[in-house]
Amino acid sequence: MAIKSANVTTIATAIYTSTGNSATTTMHYCNYSNGLATANVWVVQNGFSANNINMIYSNINITGTNTVVIDSEKLILGPGDAIYANASANLTIGATVSYIGI
Repeated sequence: MAIKSANVTTIATAIYTSTGNSATTTMHYCNYSNGLATANVWVVQNGFSANNINMIYSNINITGTNTVVIDSEKLILGPGDAIYANASANLTIGATVSYIGI
């Protein structure tokens, strides 16, 4: 098992890209600011971009200094598939994805 962490910005950006076949085990979105922040999350097939069709979480409200943990859904990703995220403001949310190669 491995982890990948990234700062989430206002621009939808890949926070984890699978280099082979992998499965996510958990995703953590931590609001390290004192105010409310929101996040969006996409699962993007290799060769495509984040859009309304592949959005899996929209406007997740994360109160200041709190974390949202997504651990009930496991995602199977192929080579080049990615998890993208963005936030309502820069310098508010850190993301960590735990994954395992399969």
